[in-house]
Amino acid sequence: MRTKVNIQPEFNFQPSNLKVTNEYYRKYEQIASILDDNRKLLDLVHKSLKEPLKYAAVKNRDGSTFKYSSDTVLRMLLCQVVEGASLRAIVIRIDDSNYLRRFVRIYNGPMMDFTTLDKLKNSIRPATWKKINRALATYAVGAGMISPEKLRLDTTAVETNVHWPTDSSLLWDTYRVLARLIQQARELDPRSIGDRRVLKKKVKKLAAKISRKATKNPEVTAKLKPLYEQLIRLVEGICEWSTAVGKQIEAGIGRGCYGHLEQVMAEVIVEDISRYRDLGQRVIDQASRRVLHGTQVPNQEKIFSIFEPHTELLKRGKAGKQIEFGHMIQIQQVQEKFITDYEVFDEKPIEYELVEPAIDSHKKLFGEYPKSVAADKGYWQHKAAIEQLAHKVEMISIAKKGKRTHEEAERETDPVFRHAQRFRAGVEGSISFLKRVLGLFRCYNKGWENYVCTVGATVLAHNLLILARC
Repeated sequence: MRTKVNIQPEFNFQPSNLKVTNEYYRKYEQIASILDDNRKLLDLVHKSLKEPLKYAAVKNRDGSTFKYSSDTVLRMLLCQVVEGASLRAIVIRIDDSNYLRRFVRIYNGPMMDFTTLDKLKNSIRPATWKKINRALATYAVGAGMISPEKLRLDTTAVETNVHWPTDSSLLWDTYRVLARLIQQARELDPRSIGDRRVLKKKVKKLAAKISRKATKNPEVTAKLKPLYEQLIRLVEGICEWSTAVGKQIEAGIGRGCYGHLEQVMAEVIVEDISRYRDLGQRVIDQASRRVLHGTQVPNQEKIFSIFEPHTELLKRGKAGKQIEFGHMIQIQQVQEKFITDYEVFDEKPIEYELVEPAIDSHKKLFGEYPKSVAADKGYWQHKAAIEQLAHKVEMISIAKKGKRTHEEAERETDPVFRHAQRFRAGVEGSISFLKRVLGLFRCYNKGWENYVCTVGATVLAHNLLILARC
């Protein structure tokens, strides 16, 4: 008779009999081999983590101290990108997987907690990720894994983690955040607040009412003005109140009214109040100008999130997404799909100005210019610019925007030009892989520097996967 459960465990002395599992293991084995061969990557990471790692130690069950290494942190961050998981999820996944424990070299030791991993990740700054990617590219060139003949460029948008910004939602964000900080100040020092109450429910209902009725119809917008005036007054009131609370807490810090832990909390509250109050005043200003006075506010002067104030509005003319909120990045690839360099822009760049710096960056890496450079129409400037680059590159495969002369049409129907354009199309697949598989469609890390770090870490994981296939 067959048993329902096999209560006798079996020793795992042999590898898996599943092809897909062995391929999964082989991928990480190749990445581990590349990391071991290129010790410069670890040296760069260790410079950033040397100090923070002093506080990243835990006690074993036998009472001994287990210390994490820079190598372990780097491998865990790579696991996060490759597995497409959040920091919390990857901690659980590694802890639960014997194979991933071996890959990150924790083995049977205690698993690193999420908070520690988060602090260590934030210790690696954008310039370090840039150097790490450059070091890996230099290693790939030296090992003959990538070739310099072909170069392709493209830009794409990576979104920030923001909701769709409307005046009412931004005003509500400002009110609820400042209300939370005032509540924290009340718990710390009730005397700094007084008897005044926050009106979160009232403001939330008011913002929701505006949101439900808002349309592009000018007549409806005019009817919403009294509601907007009331909402703006309430947000202005809490901005003034939070300013007074911040001054009271700051005075208490100066007089030494708080204990050591309370003083740290007070300093954080004062800093947060100052930051969100300033951002809230910008929100009030743009809402007043746009809704109450009927003036158009330029996008450069707008704020689209008080949590990610660096966010930029992007109009790229995409059919599925007319408007995006985030930043533009550029990647440059060689024939082997290896990303030799990348850039992250705080403001949307003019694409044709990026061609020559990309070619020079390629020359710096390989010691020679590429034979062909391919990009889409966004990189076209004028015929003279193409001719100027001709002394560096044999084939500049960038199609012209708009109507073409007979000579320009002949140039774009040339077999060599068309072959380079077919090569250019491959960069779209790499962008799709970065976004859909490695999670770069949106950055969930807070702040501009962490945004740039996320791009750098994702490009590194992509390149390691490319080299692992070789």
